[in-house]
Amino acid sequence: MQLIVLWDIDHTLIENAGVSKEIYAAAFTALTGAPPAVPASTEGRTDRLIMRDMFRRHDLPEPHWPIVDAALARAGEERSGELRQRGRALPGVLDVLKATSVQAGWVSSVLTGNIAANARVKLAAFDLDPLLDLAVGAFGADAEQRRDLVAVARQRVHRHCGLPADIPVVLVGDTPRDVEAALATGSGIIAVATGIHGEAELKAAGAPVVLPDLSDTAGLLALLENVPGRP
Repeated sequence: MQLIVLWDIDHTLIENAGVSKEIYAAAFTALTGAPPAVPASTEGRTDRLIMRDMFRRHDLPEPHWPIVDAALARAGEERSGELRQRGRALPGVLDVLKATSVQAGWVSSVLTGNIAANARVKLAAFDLDPLLDLAVGAFGADAEQRRDLVAVARQRVHRHCGLPADIPVVLVGDTPRDVEAALATGSGIIAVATGIHGEAELKAAGAPVVLPDLSDTAGLLALLENVPGRP
């Protein structure tokens, strides 16, 4: 079978131990000359929306996006060592990414709110990047709304891999926004309760499957083969 599997990163593949919010704070400080009064509000938002919200809450004009993108990338690179020390790959992630990377006809990549540079920093910190085809992923600079990233990934898979544009897509993520993005685009969804959202909240958002973590490799592969959530 042919399948596109798109993984969220923070709290789905890795625990960033607060480093993500430190990256946003550092980028904001670099751009404004003062630290933020309140931390970034993330929970499945794209970096474009996260940073825009920070400027708006501080009643400051938003710089042009390339300037913000560069500040985020610098802040992420500067904290790669800190992430490696404090963070970790979540249970089962290494095994399941290895397994999906060798499935015939499957493309395994990411759909993340992180800009591409910081997605790579976070995955490389735990040696996960070689197991994902990041060239066809969708990132936080590609669109403001998470649901719009699905089309971005589809187009990249079609262009880079030569696969049909209409093959099934399954998202794997830990927030209601992951679920909403899947439902809005006719994609499958496997939710995982490894972030701040519990099973009940993810099911209420519409997830037909909620896993406690990604430690059951065989079970997850079976779910992916059945493309949960698609009509």
